Order: sequence, then structure tokens, then C-alpha cells
Amino acid sequence: MKQVRKAVFPVAGLGTRFLPATKAMPKEMLPIVDKPLIQYAVEEAAAAGITDMIFVTGRHKRAIEDHFDSAPELKRDLTSKGKDTLLRILNEVVPPGINFIFVRQPEPLGLGHAVLCAQPVVGDEPFAVLLADDLIDADRPVIGQLINARSTKNGGNVLAVQTVPREKTNQYGIVQIAENGTNVPVIKSIVEKPEPDKAPSTLAVIGRYVLEPSIFESLRNIERGAGGEIQLTDAIARELIKDQTYGCRYEGTRFDCGSKQGFLNATVHFARKSGYEIL
Repeated sequence: MKQVRKAVFPVAGLGTRFLPATKAMPKEMLPIVDKPLIQYAVEEAAAAGITDMIFVTGRHKRAIEDHFDSAPELKRDLTSKGKDTLLRILNEVVPPGINFIFVRQPEPLGLGHAVLCAQPVVGDEPFAVLLADDLIDADRPVIGQLINARSTKNGGNVLAVQTVPREKTNQYGIVQIAENGTNVPVIKSIVEKPEPDKAPSTLAVIGRYVLEPSIFESLRNIERGAGGEIQLTDAIARELIKDQTYGCRYEGTRFDCGSKQGFLNATVHFARKSGYEIL
């Protein structure tokens, strides 16, 4: 069984919910205390043993490339001034042995299309998908928990899931599972953003996936779904009849940083965790 060593970060979105802050700055570069959202996601993937970070970008996303690029002038300045602590922090932005690869999504056609854009780099390998909007504080990296779940099942797609209030099912992909009482249940069905009275359950998929490469064929062949976009959820639904797909009830605290309230909650949480006093 091939190991998961590549991660896809779809970062081409416009971030309109955070205007005007995101007019010229990618939403993934918005800082939680002193680190941008995308860095938290990359650190999670690296901690899980992933070595190839694949960013699917769009126009006006150059700041993400610059963030993970080398900064020799800044390093020289910090070194000359003896600012060793800041130099160490700067060096930790790019962990050793990690490759950064950038792919352009030519049109904003949805999450599924963004993942499909990464196929030439992913190739015939299983891979992870991390959505930086979902910031998760966990003792063990959540994407690593999904990778371990895949190993115990000898392959298959694995989706991070959590229970949400029924009135919020229309904000998520919702799954129906085959059995209760297990942390890695088989998924029987999945539907994108169902209305509360039509949702098959309240078990929602959040922004962490480990996918087999066969998902690319489904992404190429599905029709556009909700919002006129190519939905990753629809491709996963197509995969259910071919391979086992599992949900993983992960351990960790999730913050929906795609919303202003979630972003504020995350900032307060990580500030307190770093020892700052919140007045």
C-alpha cells in the first residue's frame, strides 16, 4: 500500500467574507496571533510525515508563494543584529526536507476542480487535502489521524467528520454511516449541503481528507453540482460504489476560520495558549 506523502492545499478562493482585508491579501495569509492560517495547515501536514506541499492557487495569491520562499535579505538582517530568536522563527517557516509546489487553478470552478488541478503533480498516489479555513488544535495532527485510519483499513478514502447542529447541515457535506460505536465508520452516502429536514444525519465532513488517486477519474466525469461548481463531495459519492470510504471522528478542537466569529475564537484560543493575557 502506497504511503501518503503529498498534500493538496486549495488556496484559490477570493475570501469575500473578509473584505476589505482580503482585497489585496489572500485570506490564507490572515494571521492567527503571529502565524498565517496556511502555515498552521502546512505544519500539520509536515508533522504527519508529508513531504510534498501542493498549493492550488489563483490570481493575487503571490503572497503565499513569497511566504514559503527563502528570504536571504531578511536572514542577513536578523543575523547581523543578533536577533537569534526571530531568525529561528523565520527558519521554521520552511521545515527541512519539505517541497513546495504551486499549481494555478485557471477558473474558480469549485473545490473539486481545485483538487483536479493538482493531478499532474499528485500522479498515481494517495494524497491528503487540507482546507486552511478549518484550523484544528490537536495533540496529534488531524491529517495524521486520517492517514493512520487509512493504514488500519488497508486503503480507501478517509474523511474527517464531526457532529454539527441540525440547523447547520446546509453548510456542510453530510454523511450517513453504516454503523455506530466506532471512530472510523464506513460511509454509506454523502450529500452536499442538505437542508436540515432532508439531511440523512448530523455528521458533517470538515476540511481534512485522505483520498485515493481514483478520485481524479470521478472529478473529471461528474457534472457541476451545487453553485454550478465541481463539488468534491459529488466525486466522493461516486467513489462509494467502487471503494470503501470511511469517516474519521478525529480528536481536536476545530475553528471555522472561514467565518469572522470562528476566526475571532481561534485568535483568542491561540493567544491564550501562547501565554497572552486577554483583557
